[in-house]
This record gives sequence, C-alpha cells and structure tokens, in this order.
Amino acid sequence: MVPQRRSESPTLEPSAESQVSTDAQLAMLERMHEIRAFEDEIQRMFAQGQVRGTTHLYQGQEAVAVGTCHALRPGDTMTCTYRGHGAVLAMGAPLDRSFAEILGKAAGLCKGKGGSMHLTDVGVGALGSFAIVGAHLPISVGAALSAQMRDTDEVAVTFFGDGSTNIGAFHEAMNLAAIWKLPVLFVCENNLYGEYSPIAATTPVSELTARAGSYAMRSVRVDGNDVLAVHSAAADAAAQARAGNGPTFIEAMTYRVVGHSRSDPAKYRPAGELEEWQAKDPLLLFERHLEASQTATTAEIAAVRERAAAAVADAAARAKQWPDPAVESRFEDVYA
Repeated sequence: MVPQRRSESPTLEPSAESQVSTDAQLAMLERMHEIRAFEDEIQRMFAQGQVRGTTHLYQGQEAVAVGTCHALRPGDTMTCTYRGHGAVLAMGAPLDRSFAEILGKAAGLCKGKGGSMHLTDVGVGALGSFAIVGAHLPISVGAALSAQMRDTDEVAVTFFGDGSTNIGAFHEAMNLAAIWKLPVLFVCENNLYGEYSPIAATTPVSELTARAGSYAMRSVRVDGNDVLAVHSAAADAAAQARAGNGPTFIEAMTYRVVGHSRSDPAKYRPAGELEEWQAKDPLLLFERHLEASQTATTAEIAAVRERAAAAVADAAARAKQWPDPAVESRFEDVYA
C-alpha cells in the first residue's frame, strides 16, 4: 500500500536573520518578482502556442534560488534541473535572451537550441539545466574539483528536487564531495513531490538531511519560502567551502504552486494543501518582513514590483520580435 502524504505542511526550523543590506534585500525582492513574472509570462506564451517543447515552471520556489545565488560571487558556478528558469535568472542571465531561448530564437542563450529544459548561461556561471534527474550533481562536483585543483576559493552550487535524492548519481556525488572535501553546496528544493508522487510514496525518511549524515556532511533544513533564511544558510555553507571545509547539504522546504509540467492540473494534491502554501507565498512573506522591519515602505515595495513587471514585459516583447535561427545553423555546435 502506498503511504499517503500528510496534508499538513512540514515542521520548519526558525528563520535565521541574514546580515543583508537594505539595497541587497530590495534587489532580492526585485529578482524574485522578475522570476515570478517571467514564469507567468512563459505560462501564457505556452498556452498561446509560442513555446516549442514542454515547460516546468518555478512559481512558489523563488526564495530558494534567489537566496542561494545572492550568496555567491563572480566565478562561482551553478547547475540545476529542468525546472531551472528561476535558478538561471537568479544567477544573472538576461531576461530577454532567456525568453528568446525558450521561444527558440537565434538570440537565445543557446541560440534557440536548448529551450526551456536546457537553459544555460556559462557567462554568469550557470553551467546548465539538465533534463535527466540527478545527472547534474556530478557536474557540480567536477566544477568544485576544478576550483580545488586550481587553488581558488570558488564554490559550486547544485539545485535538485527531493526525488533526486533517490538517484544513484546523488549518492555518488555526495560521497565523492565529502571524501575530497570539495567546495560544493547541495541545495535540495524539497517541494514535497517527485513529479506526481508525494515524497512519502517514494522516500522512507521524512527529513532528507538524514542522508547527508551517512556521508559525514554538514546539513541544515531551512524554510525555503524565507529568502533570508535560505541566504543565511547558503552564505554560511559557501564560507565553509571557501575555507576548505568541504560541502554542505541544504534542504529547503518549499512548494511549487503549479503542476509538474505544462499539462498537469495537479489533482493529486490533498484538498486545502495548495491554499495553505499559497498563504506562505515567498514574495508576500518577504514583503511583509520588509515592511514590519521598516526596511522598506509600502511605496518602495510597490515600486520594486512595478519595475520587475516592466522589465519582464519589455524583455518578452523584444524576444518575440527577434528572428528564428537560420536553417543552415542546425549544423553548428553539433559534434560527432
């Protein structure tokens, strides 16, 4: 008998306050709003038949990518899953060329050849979005090994879902990173579902941090909808990695408010679960925090929201006007 997922949200550790300047906090809020608006626009484009291939959207998980990537430095690297738009944008990829890639345009990040599931911008350290579950974790371990061998203080981050912790590549990557004390951050975006299956149906442990213990690896479980809590955990893990103290496993508890992919109505969710998590929307929570802490006024927050919406709308409009790749370009960047 398949175990039923509990309808209540998991117990989360208290939020850790990050030492982040006002300007930096407003920048994080703006990036979160850009990602949300970007994904909403991709959803509309797909419904209108403008997007080639499938899409796996990120609404609800923005605090994980933004909180983590804001703790990084130039030269650090990141890999992510096919639900990777948010992580690539959080690393600093341009909105217009990201839209263009998903639309299959020649000016896209990968010349329109990668699409939604392979969004990549090496120029900002985003080494790739990977369609094979768990396949990218060893890539980040390799990037961390490179940094160690070159004697730099660069770190590698890899984002993955809870389902990836059941994949062999996850365990191989964790083991090797621990043995060699590699500067890598394993960031598990635990959104409670592996595709359409609740975590209780596929995974025998309720807290995935337990798996880090088997590799003698530092681990922390944080509220993935609290961008400052994520940032604090990632900043500490990055500092440990830069100091030569090896990897950290971060389990960020979050929730995707959309289905697994473009055609999934997510009817497998228990009644009331979606509404419960929508009340903990990471954008709303952060805005309330900024106001309550007197970090920003209502007007300043509204200005950030409007600026993000305008930037996304302008970027989408530009990308739609750009040309498709030339037919002969299909033979470029192909290796045999």
